[in-house]
Amino acid sequence: MDLTHRPRRLRQDRVRGLVSETSLEPSDFIAPVFVDATTDERQPIESMPGHERVPIDESVARVEEVLETGVEAVMLFGVPESKDPEGTRAWADEGVVQEATRRIAEETDAYVITDVCLCEYTEHGHCGPLEEELRGEDVAEGGPACDPIQTVDNDATLESLERIAVSHAEAGADMVAPSGMMDGMVAAIRGALDRKGFEHVPIMSYAAKYESAFYGPFRDAADGAPAFGNRRHYQMDPANAREAMREVRLDAEQGADVLLIKPALPYLDVVSEIRREFDHPVAAYNVSGEYAMLHAAAEKGWLDLEAVALESLLSIKRAGADLILTYFAEDVAAELARGRR
Repeated sequence: MDLTHRPRRLRQDRVRGLVSETSLEPSDFIAPVFVDATTDERQPIESMPGHERVPIDESVARVEEVLETGVEAVMLFGVPESKDPEGTRAWADEGVVQEATRRIAEETDAYVITDVCLCEYTEHGHCGPLEEELRGEDVAEGGPACDPIQTVDNDATLESLERIAVSHAEAGADMVAPSGMMDGMVAAIRGALDRKGFEHVPIMSYAAKYESAFYGPFRDAADGAPAFGNRRHYQMDPANAREAMREVRLDAEQGADVLLIKPALPYLDVVSEIRREFDHPVAAYNVSGEYAMLHAAAEKGWLDLEAVALESLLSIKRAGADLILTYFAEDVAAELARGRR
């Protein structure tokens, strides 16, 4: 037996770290923060252990907690004081994200990214104003009568997204992140920001966002579950990878600065392919369901939570993500700091 090649030589403790191909840093992470205009005290999120909605008055304190772990960036999600069919509170000057952004930008050094979407603000829970769409055989061709269904009005939503993004930039957001998967959303937002003098504000587009079963806990956290139906008309089919490349390419052509894939773990093949094909920074969203299932298994004693959280994030980074939006941000950043002491 020829044992000239012994890869185990480089797995010994003192050399293992020297030859490690992938590493994680707190600066790789973006920590989600939920701000709730309907409460005066912090509200634990039952399906996401360790996370909570915080009132506007607690938003600065919450972000300072993130910064203490070494994580430098936060993503703000808002729960408004009221909702309507159009989601008009999403671009209100005194809206929940706008007010939280102003305070955080003024009082902390955090890099503030804001979610630009309407699902938390519409009373029906979809990502834009609705329109009726015909379903069934074409009546003109002699088919049966068509049944109307409701879906998001893509082009009307673009106007709302422009307003939201500009209002966030005016409040002091460092970056805006449209997440609704509307056709043309990056071009619309880029044009609106530039017209208002915010050429310096980058866009992190949810360029490939799948219609995933892993979003359940987030919808509890952000009070954004759809009141009827689902989002398969505008979010991507989990079966499709080639389509993701088309979606990402369109966003890149429209001026996206960062390309985000959501969810992360079930779509590492997509993350890897986008990393190979594009020279933009790539982000991946380690979503609420991915977080919750590891916590659930750990509570049963089946998994070591710290170990599997670290391994999960390492796999996302190894696949090609430059940035990871994750609910594990603070815990893993703290663990990394402990390991280096």
